[in-house]
Amino acid sequence: MTAAVPLTLLYVPGDRPEVVRKARGAGADVVIVDLEDAVAPDRKEYARSATAELLSEASDDTAVPLHVRVHAEADVRALAGLPGLTELRLPKITHAATVHRLAAVAPGVALCPLLESALGIEHAYTIATAHPQVRSVALGEADLRADLGVRDDSGLDWSRSRVVVAARAAGLAPPTQSVFPDVRDLDGLRASCAHGRSLGFLGRAAIHPRQLPVIERAFRPTAQEVEAAEEIVAAVVTEQGALALPDGRFVDAAVVASARRTLALAHRAR
Repeated sequence: MTAAVPLTLLYVPGDRPEVVRKARGAGADVVIVDLEDAVAPDRKEYARSATAELLSEASDDTAVPLHVRVHAEADVRALAGLPGLTELRLPKITHAATVHRLAAVAPGVALCPLLESALGIEHAYTIATAHPQVRSVALGEADLRADLGVRDDSGLDWSRSRVVVAARAAGLAPPTQSVFPDVRDLDGLRASCAHGRSLGFLGRAAIHPRQLPVIERAFRPTAQEVEAAEEIVAAVVTEQGALALPDGRFVDAAVVASARRTLALAHRAR
């Protein structure tokens, strides 16, 4: 069974339905069927119809969920309401009005706006709170890097923090990190995940199955973090407000909530 908050999301081209089926057994919490960047322009219509056929198949409660990154509104219209669809990822969102329009096209479907430009980042909170169907927000760092003219990776940190804050302020789950493009550089991926986690991200999208174990390990709580969280939760019985731990530290309700999230993540079902 997949965790409520996924740590690993695997992108697969939408014009290769056989690969999508195979990807569900690759170990990711979520498979993202990509109708955008991973599909050539002359294959877009085929990718849409193939994905619609895939999502129309009988749903299996034990199957890895399928999200779809759409390319155009026509994709949203074609896929909305199909039983196998779990979430739509909406690329290049810059205004809340776009989210409203697409939510009306796909009523009841969970939405994840992708912020991939300076304007999208500036409107992060209004996008995150645009509609009840918005369940998460995320960055598209390749396009954002190009839009900002950023050369060094650290140049994206302000935008990353802006999205983390917007998600939290909107009451959404922490955003997942954008993909790490070099599938051979697992050490670089590991370091990048550690940095993303320090900024408040939880989980990451991947473009190759070999990246999944690295991402999983990077975002799972350490033994020390689990021990500290267990100590905090064990100290909470009927206490109200701030409480003192045996070592003299005081913790408040927000710290207790964070400890419970840590334990839930540590013990999440696979």
